[in-house]
Amino acid sequence: MKKRGSGILLHITSLPSVYGVGDFGPEAYRFADFLAETRQGFWQILPLTLTSTAYGNSPYSSFSAFAGNHLLISPERMVKDGLLSESDLQPLPEFPGERVDYNGVTKYKERLFRTAYKKNKDKLLGHHDFQKFCVENSHWLDDYSLFISIKNHLKGVDWGRWPEDLRDKKEGAVREWTEKMYDGLAYEKFLQYIFFSQWCALKNYCDSKNVKIFGDIPIYVNYDSADVWTNAEIFNLDKEKKPVFVAGVPPDYFSATGQLWGHPVYRWDVLKKTKYAWWIRRIEQNLKLFHIFRLDHFRGFVGFWEVPAGEKTAINGKWAQAPAEDFFNAVLKHFRGVSVIAEDLGIITPDVKEVMKKFGFPGMKVLVFAFGAELPTNPYAPHNHVKNCVVYTGTHDNNTIRGWFKKELDNEGRKRLSDYIGHEVSEKSVHWEIIRLAMMSVADMAIIPMQDLLGLGEKDRMNLPASPSGNWEWRLMPEQLTPSIIKKLSDMTGIYGRG
Repeated sequence: MKKRGSGILLHITSLPSVYGVGDFGPEAYRFADFLAETRQGFWQILPLTLTSTAYGNSPYSSFSAFAGNHLLISPERMVKDGLLSESDLQPLPEFPGERVDYNGVTKYKERLFRTAYKKNKDKLLGHHDFQKFCVENSHWLDDYSLFISIKNHLKGVDWGRWPEDLRDKKEGAVREWTEKMYDGLAYEKFLQYIFFSQWCALKNYCDSKNVKIFGDIPIYVNYDSADVWTNAEIFNLDKEKKPVFVAGVPPDYFSATGQLWGHPVYRWDVLKKTKYAWWIRRIEQNLKLFHIFRLDHFRGFVGFWEVPAGEKTAINGKWAQAPAEDFFNAVLKHFRGVSVIAEDLGIITPDVKEVMKKFGFPGMKVLVFAFGAELPTNPYAPHNHVKNCVVYTGTHDNNTIRGWFKKELDNEGRKRLSDYIGHEVSEKSVHWEIIRLAMMSVADMAIIPMQDLLGLGEKDRMNLPASPSGNWEWRLMPEQLTPSIIKKLSDMTGIYGRG
């Protein structure tokens, strides 16, 4: 972020593919070409961690903070690498093009992966790159593979209800189950090896096009995850390994009862004694995946809302402090020159702003938040932007620009927007008007969700927070990236000095 740039927000699952979900195959490389052709410097994606239909397919809800989502593995590249034959890909179900059918994709790809493993498992012991991968990643891969294998064997039961010696990770029980689940462990490691091999090839291709991958790290991890099972001491759990407090945010103008996320909160005192070893390893893992990253719910690194476990809402929580300065000093000492972007949306207190200022972390300016009655002083309005920030038209959690204009902006808001721009704005043109405001902002980086670039409506939004189904499913159709969009984006990027 030393110079002006811009990019597109499009998660991997949203790429076109005949295999039911976007993946690391040919369309990902074509998208990198599109970014290079339109002079974009950044490709922003959501977390690449394992998703589950049990958790609504959210990339922010995973069984591991380290393992990759094997649904993103490209069948075409598996054929190219000799792991499968063309005939193994058949029969290919007729997947919908515009949405991800997660249940169908999971079933289909599981069959492919099992076939690939069966064909190749006898070669794995002598496979140098696979063995090297397993050794280099053993600090998370061994525990993750065992966790998933046991979980599958016990029909999905969460680890807090496993037999006590296994729940508490007693050495004898771990040894016994490692031997018992040997084949399952090898299969999970095989999938992770393929995932990281394919991703590294795509990331290297983006590098060759001068496109940087911009990733996202959620602050919390699921209770039912390999991370909490393996590192129980760094989370606030009781003697029976159940959460004492869970994470959320207090009541505000968005919700009278706050938000109850349910993730276990960290024991920052224990983390501090370890010099934040788990977090250092986690960031190190993400820096293998991304060039730069955003820390989700940044304010939780300064002070976090903890709610007694068992509460039905977040009302009865309380604020607890985290050692932000000590933590970020440790992070920046370990990772010299790392780029950290703070997700600072919502109500941000002075202590959070102070930490951001001290470490020079850029925050976010979201244009759909800019046109309320307080427009002249609104920090999201372009005339109030600062250089060291990232401006967005909207995020993956917002409505699309067109959906926002039609459904969420009242008549007064539309008039304010038109007055601000200097002419009347219509539903048909509003996405380009807002994109132009983002591009011309003084902000060092401008990010545009793909749905806004295409001028799509509310039904094409990526996520509606607090809704249980239908999220994370939107997909790009290949024909939507027309020559006129490519030219307009490229021209605008050049005009505003972001190329």
